[in-house]
Amino acid sequence: MATATDNQLDLTIKIEDPAPCTKHITVTVPAAQVDDRLETALNSIIADSAFPGFRRGKAPRALVEKRVGPALLDETRGQLISASCQQALEANKLRPITDPRPVGNEPIPTLERGKPFVFRFEVEIAPEFASPDFASFDVKKPTIEVTAEHIEGEILRQSYRWGTPSRIDGPFEHLDRMLGKATVTVDGRDGTYFETDKALCVVPAKEDEGKGQLLGVLIEGLDKVLLGKKVGDTVKVTTQGADSHEREELRGKSITIEYSIGEAERITPRSAKELSEMFGVESEEIFREQVKDALEQRRDGEQRNAMREQVSKQLLAKIDFALPGKLSEDQITRTIEQQRMEMLSRGMEPEAVERRLAELRSKSEKSSRDRLKLFFVMARLAEQFGVQVTEQELNGRISFMAAQQNVRPEQMRKQIEQAGRMGEVISVIRDAKVYDRIIAQAKISDIDATEWNKMVEAEAKADA
Repeated sequence: MATATDNQLDLTIKIEDPAPCTKHITVTVPAAQVDDRLETALNSIIADSAFPGFRRGKAPRALVEKRVGPALLDETRGQLISASCQQALEANKLRPITDPRPVGNEPIPTLERGKPFVFRFEVEIAPEFASPDFASFDVKKPTIEVTAEHIEGEILRQSYRWGTPSRIDGPFEHLDRMLGKATVTVDGRDGTYFETDKALCVVPAKEDEGKGQLLGVLIEGLDKVLLGKKVGDTVKVTTQGADSHEREELRGKSITIEYSIGEAERITPRSAKELSEMFGVESEEIFREQVKDALEQRRDGEQRNAMREQVSKQLLAKIDFALPGKLSEDQITRTIEQQRMEMLSRGMEPEAVERRLAELRSKSEKSSRDRLKLFFVMARLAEQFGVQVTEQELNGRISFMAAQQNVRPEQMRKQIEQAGRMGEVISVIRDAKVYDRIIAQAKISDIDATEWNKMVEAEAKADA
């Protein structure tokens, strides 16, 4: 029980552990302190309010209470909940990594004079674990020289990115884009699960082995479904919801998407000369040099990424603690959205990000649990290292993301804020700083990028 002071409440606090990393906290505020808070709030209203027929501060108490009673109870209840949650967490030295929220579907109790106020809330807390010896981490640094072949490949990619779209009716070819109406049904659920008139779909490239994403779901053999079709056609695909999908009702379920193609376009690529003129570069030669510089910067970023990925695997192997027995939608969505922001902040194009996210959703539950475990680990290590994210770092990351998507920084910030994803952007910056702290202590050795890619492919096959 916390000791009451001028700023504290004399709370009775009961803590339960329904699952690892989760606390259910029951708080009781004594009736006397409920009444004190209500009286203080009412006196403040009386002193500050002017009612018709009475001078400011002179209205009868009974009249004021009758007029503002329900609002007074609601406002005071909110203040009590906020203060009680903070005090309960601080008194028990709990380090929450989520905001307090009601337990399950329990309603928030009403506040009544003369009665104690009892409510429950839930938080997820950072797990306790011993940090490994980071000097024991073995990290390989992939090295590669940017060649003329790489430059030509990037120019080809840019030629399609900045190419000229033209409306087509079909038949569709690889990389044709279409917009249409998608209707989703789920086995075991009556009626339509989801429907939209603006579902974007792209015929998979030849190198994608037929796999493509539609509505965030990775579809095997999507190329066979779309190739040769035309505007006005309706196609149907069926897939299986991953066991670790962020929507619990889709896990392991048969999902059918009926897609009616409303319009389509094909990109005519620009030539290198046209690209150099578009970017205001004096010549193709200088344009190719700029492309080389950009590729070297991207290489350095991918190199750091590969090293951080190795660190993440070693953290998972060296740190062990229990996770919640059942992954919640919030937990999975949080890790998926952080992955989205991490990829966008690396300069990946939105379509490539959505394809990668579709692949992540199709992974096993173990993969989802590993991502969640890393979320807890990075939060704890950031605290251990004292890592903070400055406003300058946040602005810089947002500006970089904006440049990659060809929008203004203020527009990108607004999009992130409206989606409620600023926390994920901050986490991406924080995690990168934590990884780099660990890498600075690890044993680093160079490896040729070709050998590195062979190792990655072998690991992917072994995990499949």
